Amino acid sequence: MTTTIISDVKKHHPVLLNELISIISPLRGGTFIDCTFGQGGYSKKILSFEKTEVIALDRDLESLKKAKEIQTEFEDRFLFKNIKFSELNNLKLKNENIKGIIFDLGYSYTQIKDPKKGLSFETIGELNMKMGINDFSAKDVINILDKKELAQIFKYFGDEKDSNRIAHNIVEDRETREITTEELVRIIESSKRKKNQKTHSATKVFQALRIFVNKEISELIYGLINAAKIVKKDGIIAVVTFHSLEDKIVKYFFKSLSENKSVSRYMPLGVEKVNLFKLLNKKPIVPSEKEIKENPPSRSAKLRYVIKKEDFYDFETDIVEKFDHLIKIENFSKKL
Repeated sequence: MTTTIISDVKKHHPVLLNELISIISPLRGGTFIDCTFGQGGYSKKILSFEKTEVIALDRDLESLKKAKEIQTEFEDRFLFKNIKFSELNNLKLKNENIKGIIFDLGYSYTQIKDPKKGLSFETIGELNMKMGINDFSAKDVINILDKKELAQIFKYFGDEKDSNRIAHNIVEDRETREITTEELVRIIESSKRKKNQKTHSATKVFQALRIFVNKEISELIYGLINAAKIVKKDGIIAVVTFHSLEDKIVKYFFKSLSENKSVSRYMPLGVEKVNLFKLLNKKPIVPSEKEIKENPPSRSAKLRYVIKKEDFYDFETDIVEKFDHLIKIENFSKKL
């Protein structure tokens, strides 16, 4: 994933904030769910509109400090939950009028720069990459999974062309030494047949490991399914992605439930099938030249959104089957 920060200023800037606010229209009030609270940029902006409430989620417990600050400022209009967004269906909502559900799949500046998390290839020391509520670390992945499994992770989650060579060299080297962050970077650089002048050689492998360690594929899939269940009719689901694999999943889910006829399991026989979503923009919204200039990492951001047309809770979707090959790769974690 790509971090959503200004590279030369130690401050988190939520990407596409103005565009997002114009889409979800918090001026009209209602309850919004911020599924990736982080440093609270989206939540605080939404709460600046008087008739709004925000339920914020984040698996990273480090976000609690910022959440407490916002709680103090907005009192009864803000609630923070330290859970994964795939667990949206466990919020035990009562009569909340859920008008919008937001996902920002990037990392904040503080997360990238936290040496304990070890998300960056610039980190020194033990491999980690856990974002919170994890069962294993990148160190476990690198030291336990076999060559074929590592190669598939690098290929499918990072689009790494030299995945087989890198996996082979990792397995060889771990027989004689501990694979630290620095050692992994060295292995990757020595394994690359062709260097990319624009990006660091380790970028794709580190992306793949972060996705695998945090099970980001199934998290996103089940997060989208549960968001579609609990958002109210005429409510918005909006997702900001930062790499092609995320965007592919979001695009498919939105398109399949807005173009194919969605089916409620409780819809009476003989009733005409309807689409669950209304898709106004087939193409994603991307940052302006001004935003990219101010915040260069935002250049890879894509914002997609849908409006829920019908209020039925249960519906049929084939998104799990569509991306089953990726979930099977995630399931290599059962060995850890």
